[in-house]
Amino acid sequence: MTQADRKKRSTCMSKMVTPPAVTRMQKVLQKEMVREFLAEFLSTFVMMVFGLGSVAHMVLGDKMGSYLGVNLGFGFGVTMGVHVAGNISGAHMNAALTFTNCALGRMSWKKFPVYVLGQFLGSFLAAATIYCLFYTAIIDYSGGRLTVTGPTATANIFATYLPDHMTLWRGFLDEVLVTGMLQLCLLAITDKGNNPALQGTQALVIGILVVIIGVSMGMNSGYAINPSRDLPPRFFTFIAGWGTQVFSTKDWWWVPVVAPTLGAYLGAIIYLIFIGSSIQREPQILETPSTCEDRRTPVLPKTTSHPPVTSSLTPVSVSPTTDLQSCPNLK
Repeated sequence: MTQADRKKRSTCMSKMVTPPAVTRMQKVLQKEMVREFLAEFLSTFVMMVFGLGSVAHMVLGDKMGSYLGVNLGFGFGVTMGVHVAGNISGAHMNAALTFTNCALGRMSWKKFPVYVLGQFLGSFLAAATIYCLFYTAIIDYSGGRLTVTGPTATANIFATYLPDHMTLWRGFLDEVLVTGMLQLCLLAITDKGNNPALQGTQALVIGILVVIIGVSMGMNSGYAINPSRDLPPRFFTFIAGWGTQVFSTKDWWWVPVVAPTLGAYLGAIIYLIFIGSSIQREPQILETPSTCEDRRTPVLPKTTSHPPVTSSLTPVSVSPTTDLQSCPNLK
């Protein structure tokens, strides 16, 4: 192709008019909430496909899966999810963490339903994907009967169920404690005023945290620690043929929704009280009585960005020679 032909082709392409439908779609996709919705949707989908796939290997595969494999699947699924959406939505992938960020003022409540809807849809689609991928193995293992309990139960591939040695309220407390540990450690990992993970390693460290929680505290209740991880796949199994027993077995279904939400909030409060408020700051030397005296209390800033990955406790910066007129936000 000659240079003249290339120039003519380039001119023709530049004159091409973008269809109105494509233009409108581009404008919609550029909106912040739409991008955050899609980020939560895709990151949760990625996390759940890896996690549920590892559970399917443990349940269905004779020697092809293990409990350690489940922990690794969910842990590094979280890592991949953070890489997918960390700089767009913060990659919450967890309605309990989203609730906590809103309750602490780190995120607007108007974003809560957007985030949760994205997470729920991503999780539901991941459950459907794993069901289709392992359908023949599920039917072969269960003999064609989709059951929730018993030696050939397969509903536990998709959602958590209490073992025989656990009672409902022991399971509730277990979920509160384990999710509290998750949230507390997440704040430690991302707190720039303390000792955070090195820049660029947060996703890996968060994934390792999930693995550690699984291998150390996952036995009692299956460490759901996430309403977005448990409820949508449970609803999928309800409509896919497992029936109402997915909700009625030990009346457990509501616990992975309520307990992690409470646990995440308590874990955040504990961290902020015991650690966030006691981080040592450099003292300010005040030269005149008119300076911004006694205004150096560390504060938790409200952000419009996405705190689970990038959140930090930041002190107000005050110049020692600045008077109150230059500190209107501190009055």
